[in-house]
Parts: sequence; structure tokens; C-alpha cells
Amino acid sequence: MNAGFLERMAELSRERAAAAKQSLSAAQLRRRVDALPPPQQLSLAPGCFELIAEIKPASPSEGQLAELSFDPQGLAAQYAAGGAAALSVLTEPCRFGGSLELLAAVARAAPRTPVMRKDFLVEPYQVLEARKHGAAGVLLIVGLTGDANTEAMLAAALGCGMFALLEAFNEDQLQRARSIAERLAAPRNQALLGLNCRDLRTLAVDTERFSRFRPRGAGAHAMFAESGMADARDVAERAAQGWDGALVGAALMRSPNPAALVREMLSQGRRSRAPQ
Repeated sequence: MNAGFLERMAELSRERAAAAKQSLSAAQLRRRVDALPPPQQLSLAPGCFELIAEIKPASPSEGQLAELSFDPQGLAAQYAAGGAAALSVLTEPCRFGGSLELLAAVARAAPRTPVMRKDFLVEPYQVLEARKHGAAGVLLIVGLTGDANTEAMLAAALGCGMFALLEAFNEDQLQRARSIAERLAAPRNQALLGLNCRDLRTLAVDTERFSRFRPRGAGAHAMFAESGMADARDVAERAAQGWDGALVGAALMRSPNPAALVREMLSQGRRSRAPQ
């Protein structure tokens, strides 16, 4: 992966959005979304550590994660049974093996657990597209496009009753994410801030990034640690540092008992949760 990875992902995302609009215009999509019932709401108790469990068939850093017998609906049910606050579903098809159909299948399999579309989203149309396929939330990468456009995508999500995880890769981007959320007066449960410890130029994981930044206390936007967690001990370490939750993917995808691992991660995370 080179330094242009995000730019290439953004370019491919724009192409997918343009192709989608050929089949369904923005106005038609808006009407369909408006006719849907409200999405499942994300519930985050103040001071309580939470987990977002991810379903991703593959990744550039980890290779193929899903077996040939991959059962996304069964996996979603296991994550939900383990107590995950939300499920993250990759919909990027080229490097992550995802799709909107995968998103819809997971949303049907776990109707009581909010499902988040994780992709390289570049415009509000894709937020509505996510909602049409059953998503209750979206991941928005700060810096992938301009902050004004990120704000527009967050506004689209809030307008649909969805939540958004604003993903950053450094402290400056985290501050920008917080400013975007504050400008829209986004509620705590609808604008989460995430720090990804993976360097997308080299694929290297720098978990020290989590300790260099101290999350805010209760009452602020919930802050999630992303990547670099292989087991419950890693999750407990993030909780001890003050993070409100973690997004975990590869470890859960490879686990022979995902429900048990979700429960263990939550149990150790909550025991280790730093006092506010």
C-alpha cells in the first residue's frame, strides 16, 4: 500500500456513487429513505465501555479473513448475542470484499443491534444509500474529503436519525472531527470519535498512538479506539487508558467463538475502564 491508498479508495468510491446514481437518482433515493421506519438507535451508557464488532471479508493488511463457508448472518447473530453495541460492515468491494448486499443481510440478521456502513464515503448520497440498505450508522473518514463535505455527510446521517463514527488517524484530525460534531450539535450517541492506529502508508500498527492521546471524560462525544487489538487484554488496555469503546474486526473474524470473545472483551474492558 502506498501513500495514495486513501486517494485511490476515494476515487473508486466516487465512481461507485456515480454508477449508483445512474440507476437511482438522489431524489428517488431520498424518497425511499424517507419512507423507511426510523433506524435502530445506538445506546451508549456514560462511563461504560462498549464494543463495535466488525464484519469484513478481507483487508489489505490482513488478507482474506472470511472462510469459504463464511456465514455473515450467523456471525452477526453471534456478535449481537455477545453484547456488541453495534456491528460494523465493510461495503468496499475492491480491497475489502464487501458490498451493500452484505450490509443488508447483516441488518436483517441482527434487527435489534445497530449496523454501521464502513467504507470510504465521499458524499451524502452514500449515507442515504447506507440507510436504504438497513444501516443505522456510517463511518466517515476525516480528511478523506474536505471538512465541509464531511460535515454535510454527518448532517445527512443525523437527518436520517443515524449515528456516525468520525475516524481520525492523528490528534489534529480528532480535533477536527470534534469541531464538526460540535458545529452540528450532534448528540453523544450520534457522533462518535474514532482513532485508528494503523498507518495507511505502511500498514504498520502503532498502538502507542492510543496512549499519546488522552480521551475526554464522560459527557463528551464517545471516543473509540480502532485497530491493533488482538485479544481481550488489548481491549482492556484501551479501556484503562480512558477510551469509551473499541472497534475490533480481524480478531473476531478469526475467532472460533466470536460471541464468547465479544463477551470477554467487554468484560475485561469494563473491569479495566478508567474512572472519569
